[in-house]
Amino acid sequence: MKHAGADALDRLEPLLARLRAYPQLREKSRGVFYLRSKAFLHFHEDPAGQFADIRAPGGTDFDRLPINEASERRTLLERVARALA
Repeated sequence: MKHAGADALDRLEPLLARLRAYPQLREKSRGVFYLRSKAFLHFHEDPAGQFADIRAPGGTDFDRLPINEASERRTLLERVARALA
């Protein structure tokens, strides 16, 4: 599964804008967000769809979440909000 390219990120732009609103997150490159000095969230594309890899603060592994439907994107945003609370 490859990292999301420019076209995939273009389709995610409304989601990216919501993530950019969190002052705790730093977008090191387009679609790659850091929390403090650690990678926190990035995106992948695959024939099966688009996915987000998110790490819990202090964690070492990423969880992969599908983000193809509006409900899946809401789930991702809820998880981000909980991690940053």
